[in-house]
Amino acid sequence: MLTIIVALLVNLFIETSESFTVVVPRDQTVARVGSTVTLPCWISPPENAEVLEIRWYRQDQFSNPVLLYQNGKTIQEESYRNRSSLTLWSDQSGGLKNGDVSLRLEKLRIQDEGSFHCYVSGESVYDSGEVVLKVIDPPDSSDPWMALFIIAFICVLGLIGFILYKYRLKLTVCDDETMESLTKVRDDESMERETKEDAGSSSWCAGAAAPHVHSQPSETVKDTNTEEQKKDTVGEQDSSNQEEKPTGLSPDQTSPSADEGSSSSCAGAAAPHVHSQPSERKKTIKKICEDETMESLTKVRDNESMERETKEAVKDTNTEEQKKDTVGEQDSSNQEEKPTGLSPDQTSPSADAGSSSWCAGAAAPHVHSQPSESVGDTNIAELRKHAVQITIDPKRSHPGLMVSPDGKTVRDAPDYKHTGEGFPYELCAVGAQRYKSGRRYWEVELALEDKPPKNYWLIGVTKHGNFRMKNRSAVTPSNHSWFLCSDGPNGFYTSSDPKCDPSVSLSLTPRPERLGVLLDYGEGQLSFYNVKERKHVLTMNIRFPGAVDPLFNPGVGDQSSLMILDCPEPVETPVESSEPLLRNSSDA
Repeated sequence: MLTIIVALLVNLFIETSESFTVVVPRDQTVARVGSTVTLPCWISPPENAEVLEIRWYRQDQFSNPVLLYQNGKTIQEESYRNRSSLTLWSDQSGGLKNGDVSLRLEKLRIQDEGSFHCYVSGESVYDSGEVVLKVIDPPDSSDPWMALFIIAFICVLGLIGFILYKYRLKLTVCDDETMESLTKVRDDESMERETKEDAGSSSWCAGAAAPHVHSQPSETVKDTNTEEQKKDTVGEQDSSNQEEKPTGLSPDQTSPSADEGSSSSCAGAAAPHVHSQPSERKKTIKKICEDETMESLTKVRDNESMERETKEAVKDTNTEEQKKDTVGEQDSSNQEEKPTGLSPDQTSPSADAGSSSWCAGAAAPHVHSQPSESVGDTNIAELRKHAVQITIDPKRSHPGLMVSPDGKTVRDAPDYKHTGEGFPYELCAVGAQRYKSGRRYWEVELALEDKPPKNYWLIGVTKHGNFRMKNRSAVTPSNHSWFLCSDGPNGFYTSSDPKCDPSVSLSLTPRPERLGVLLDYGEGQLSFYNVKERKHVLTMNIRFPGAVDPLFNPGVGDQSSLMILDCPEPVETPVESSEPLLRNSSDA
């Protein structure tokens, strides 16, 4: 009987040790068409996944997976051939040997958008998780300025095309009118030559004209030409004013008219008049055509000027609107600072509280994104609108601590001897206040006057009821404690479980002398700020299990104490808003 019980216990131990959980990010992953994206997935606790079956598949497509890893071989679905592979979620993940089974997709398509399931199975255990991928098709047509620019560009092109069309049409009409005028001139000249020849052969003109022409040929021709030139000049002026095509002759003037009773005007006056008309008509027609051409060119030049002015006006409008937007953004930044510490395309998984997978799943990718990068000046006054008064509960403090009567100052007792190695996690003190909703903000002074800043401290929150913290394993996310810690020469790091490898460390320069803490319970966020530098340090995404208390640890060996400050009261009582001061990476 004893042997059976022992066998059952051994079997239970083996099955428990072989169990694991598949961890995926809670937020959706966003990427653009044509880019490469990594869908994160890992198993917790970390173990060698090379001997496991890894299956990535779409919704209801379990038997036709995107990628299947089995017995060291990889099989890809046809549409994902040469586009899918197993990859590292981060440089510190360790790959398959440490349980990182993330999927890499290249040359993204719109059809790739949707849910991807990460399924991992062993001999007696399996688990799966779902990753949501959103694919964006650039350019973003929702941008109003892009739409305005496209509309303006189309209008300008249309205007240019219309002007060129009218100009070509005008030239065509001018050429047709010129040819028509020249044809009429040529026809008139032919009729005049025929009239002259008929007049020269007429008997009444030949007999009387000869003596008259020889008597005063030059004076008669001169007078006649002068009189006709006057008529032509008057005719050209009338024609130019009325925009008609001059011919120099009325419709019924096909032959010269002689004075009554005199035959001398037949040959003497008609001949010079007929030969002077064609050149004058050509000059007039040429002048009209040139005037019309100049008018068209002037219109084109004016239209081009209007186009340039329109473009400059649109450019000035865009510049003015951009200035307004910049001012609006600055005003918005002054009114409410929303640092996230993450770039827009970085997603950080966040696991349920109480699960040990939070360690590798949420903390490492999130904190290592941009821990010390400045995101601009932080509006401390806006944060202080959510300030609360925090005091330390002496009854829930380690006996090796000294707490001031007002509950605002705490430090290690002179007779306390730290016998362990590393940071003294047991020296924790808990705030007398607890919170399970809204936004709460408090500040902690880490450098008293005439003393250097503290090198050792731990500040954060812990689940209400946690105050007997004996060692490092008691102050972990799986034990419902989240914090930022300064461990002297060992640097800064955030809360993590002991099995996390590598540990989540940060580089903060300069060393904070006053630390601000913002608890946004509704959004599940815990943020830290360097108050004197007015900079955001980091933000943790957390799913709180219930009410939480402020958590403090002054460390050992520093000259300065850890002091909780009373923030100035806001001018007006802030109204709780559902809009978060800090957004998750998926909102970015």
